[in-house]
Amino acid sequence: MQLFHPLNVFVFVILSSLVNASVTVYHQVPLADSTTTASSANYTGAAAYDPTVLTPPPVPSGLTTQFGIQLSSSSATVQGLSIPQKGSFMGFSIEFTVINQIFGVNATYLQVPFLNLMAILRERAGEVLIRVGGNTQETAVLVDSLPGGVMMTKERGITGDVTATPTLLYTAEVFYTMANISALVNTKWFLGIPFNDTNNLRLGIAEVGEAVLSGPGYLLGFQVGNEPDLYAAHDVRPSTYSPSDYFGEFGLVVNAINSDNNIPVKNNLVAPSITGQWTPESVWDTGLVGSYSSSLGALAVEHYPTDNCYALYGIGSPVIPQDVFQNFLTHASGINIIAPYLNSTGYAQSVGKPFFMMETNTASCGGLPGISDTFGATLWALDYGLQMAYSNFSGAMMHVGGQDVYYNPFTPPPTNQSLFHQWTIGSIFYSTMVVAEAFGPSGNAQIIDLQANTNNTYTPGYAIYENGAPVRLVLLNYVSDPSGASAYTATISIGGLAIGQDNATPAQIQVKYLAAPSVSEKSNITWAGQTFGGTFQSDGRLTGTESVQTINCDQSSNTCQVTVPAPGAALVFLSSSAYTESGNPSTQTFSTTMVTKTVATVDPSVLATSNGMSGDTWKLGSTSKGSIGAGLRTSLPIVSVVGAALLSTGMLCTWFWS
Repeated sequence: MQLFHPLNVFVFVILSSLVNASVTVYHQVPLADSTTTASSANYTGAAAYDPTVLTPPPVPSGLTTQFGIQLSSSSATVQGLSIPQKGSFMGFSIEFTVINQIFGVNATYLQVPFLNLMAILRERAGEVLIRVGGNTQETAVLVDSLPGGVMMTKERGITGDVTATPTLLYTAEVFYTMANISALVNTKWFLGIPFNDTNNLRLGIAEVGEAVLSGPGYLLGFQVGNEPDLYAAHDVRPSTYSPSDYFGEFGLVVNAINSDNNIPVKNNLVAPSITGQWTPESVWDTGLVGSYSSSLGALAVEHYPTDNCYALYGIGSPVIPQDVFQNFLTHASGINIIAPYLNSTGYAQSVGKPFFMMETNTASCGGLPGISDTFGATLWALDYGLQMAYSNFSGAMMHVGGQDVYYNPFTPPPTNQSLFHQWTIGSIFYSTMVVAEAFGPSGNAQIIDLQANTNNTYTPGYAIYENGAPVRLVLLNYVSDPSGASAYTATISIGGLAIGQDNATPAQIQVKYLAAPSVSEKSNITWAGQTFGGTFQSDGRLTGTESVQTINCDQSSNTCQVTVPAPGAALVFLSSSAYTESGNPSTQTFSTTMVTKTVATVDPSVLATSNGMSGDTWKLGSTSKGSIGAGLRTSLPIVSVVGAALLSTGMLCTWFWS
């Protein structure tokens, strides 16, 4: 079996002295990047671009804005530190049906904005974890080929479950696409074995996935079932379906894999990926882990704190976003979400398995307008992610859907707008950057919840230790106060007589700020002064000048003072080496450096409202720069744009914007 596509698919040129190599890039150029914003009351467009703005909660009374943070200079005296964590702790769960929009058309033509985003995280964390799956993994069918040469397509109206999950047909090209992405930005993958029919198991995803992805070390494991505790509610199992039934079906998968010589790795299964309708303990009590320990690579759950299912499917009760906005803006939110899993993270350690939050976000069924895409969600996801790490999860995947959800960390433009609109980077992607920098690439970071400001729910803080010493702090402020009166100042001390240690506060520290004018803000969000901009404005690279504050400390009093805006967060680097390790990356992103002649005869306003074309209607011309056939060839005189993309190391890549 061919493990990678031939050299003309990806040009792996590592030598920085490269001089005579060239590559074609099919580039999306904003031709008429001007849109009108509909009022939220009248908005009927895609959820990913919903302009709804909510009113921030009122400023809490009696907030203490001056308090101290005492750190030990040695982790040996710190009680409650987490297990060692990686900078890749916060990754992404991408719904299977949208990977051709996010990854690219195939292994040859990749979405450069996606590569840029992953490169940003890779440079801070060393790797990026991605789970491809969701409801659609259960009905996915691997086929030899598809009409038009596409790598996947959907057939709606077959499965019959209440969420109208389409049957997904895909080819092995999906795995080659993942492998080529991994080769460029070091992504590691979780996949899912279809579990909708355990009498006729479809193990092709494991057979081909192992062949293509395991050798280079890109494959982490396979989920066995996605949210099995919801199977009965979704009408895909009998109403009596229980943890013991799941135990039995899991055993069928284990036996099938053990009998399949085309699946060489037998110990990378992930279970049970339940949502909370069953307790994890009810699954552990079946004996699943003890019986199948040699087949299990990790334990996992999936959870959302609330849902928007009534708005989509008429299921459950209506949720009014303005009424629940405040619930996301406290430290208690993350603590309460995680509380049911504390026994299980301890159990996972006792049996030697990592424990993952395999899918999560602000609200299931697509998120909530005015919450899921705001700076409030940025702070919430940051705090929630760090709280999971402190509670000994080994990773958390933020879910990514299509145009019809509010919570996406990143969203490509609709196909019929991709020639004049760029990507939209959601508020939660900023959270993943901060987590990556907070933990860094060493894999030895340990975190503790400081219960800062006498455990005030609006001003949480965390300390990160590495190799026995404190290296970074994350300080958050949930309060939205344009007056500035609710900004707080934390006075930090490391060591000192108060705890019987020598003074260890450095002469100076570096601070990066995560900031926005309000928790309701959607676009004007910055990380260290840089931003991805607003709707349809990003190519996956940060813009603006980075701003890192250097604060001089008072070593005579063993103190440093850091002010945190309201709202906002601060990542504090307690040493120059801590800053160099993760806070000062030299991100090797793909830049579009050249655009050739553009011919357009279609009015952009007409094109913006057209139905567009599916990927299989495009005819690709020559990939040689300057060729008469270079660029896109369609039956319409739309736009043919060619550019070049390169990494600063000299690595080149071909991509196509669908």
